Amino acid sequence: MSERKVLTKYYPPDFDPSKITRTKKPKDAVAKLQTVRLMAPFSMRCTSCGEYIYKGRKFNARKETTDEKYYAISIFRFYIRCTRCSSEITFKTDPKNMDYTCEKGAKRNFEPWREAKLAEETEEERLDRLEREEAERDAMKELEAKTLDAKTEMQIADALDDIRTRNARIERGEKEGAEVTVQDRVDEERERQEREDEEAARRAFAGIEGERVKRIVEDEDDVGVGSSSAAAAREEMAPPPVPTFKRTVKKKQDFGAKLGIKKKPSLV
Repeated sequence: MSERKVLTKYYPPDFDPSKITRTKKPKDAVAKLQTVRLMAPFSMRCTSCGEYIYKGRKFNARKETTDEKYYAISIFRFYIRCTRCSSEITFKTDPKNMDYTCEKGAKRNFEPWREAKLAEETEEERLDRLEREEAERDAMKELEAKTLDAKTEMQIADALDDIRTRNARIERGEKEGAEVTVQDRVDEERERQEREDEEAARRAFAGIEGERVKRIVEDEDDVGVGSSSAAAAREEMAPPPVPTFKRTVKKKQDFGAKLGIKKKPSLV
C-alpha cells in the first residue's frame, strides 16, 4: 500500500540542479505593474461600444506607478476593460483635486457638483494670486517712486533756471548802471493801466461832436414850486371813510310778481 502523503521525492543519479531554468519577472516590472481589485471611481461611458459603467463597479485592474509626481505624492495609473467589448480603459489619480482623471477608452459622465467644485478657488491658487498681486503692487510702488523722483528733478531744474535768469538780469542791470527790479515793472504797469482807464473815461463822457456830457441841474425855483403844489394837493384830498361792521338787513325780492304769480291774501 502506497503512502497517502508523499514525504520523499525521487532524484535520479544524473540529476543536476544547475541545469534547471527558472523564469522570473524583473523586480522593476513587478514594482511598477501590479494586479489589484478596485471599484470604478466615477461613472463613465465606453467610447468603443457606448456601454455605461456606473460608479462602484468592481474590476480586476492593473496598477502602474508613473514617473509623475504632485509635490512628493506619486501618481498611479489603472488599466481596466469594458464589461461589454473588453476594450482597455485607463485612468489615473489626481492628488491636486483629490479625484481621478480619465485618460482614454471612456468618457466621464457630467457631474454638476463637480463642475462647481472645480470652479472654486483652491488654497494653492489663492496663494499664487496673492503673490501675483503683491508683485504687481511692488511694481506700481516702484513706478510711483520713479515718477515722484522725475517731478522733483524737474522742479529743481526749473528753480535753477530761475536763479540763473535772475542773476543774469542783475548783472546786466549793474553793467548798464540801473538796477531793474520786479517792483519797478509792477509800478510801470500800474501807471500805464491808469492812463488807459483815464483815456477810456474821457472818450465815454465825450459827445459825438466832441462836446462833453453835462448833468442838467434843476433850478431851485422850479423845485420849490413843484413841492408846494404837491403839498397842496395832498391837503385837499379828503380822508377815506371809516369802515363800519354794522349788520344790514336786505329787502327780499318778490320773484313771484316778476313771473306773474299772484299770492293769496293771508286770512290773519
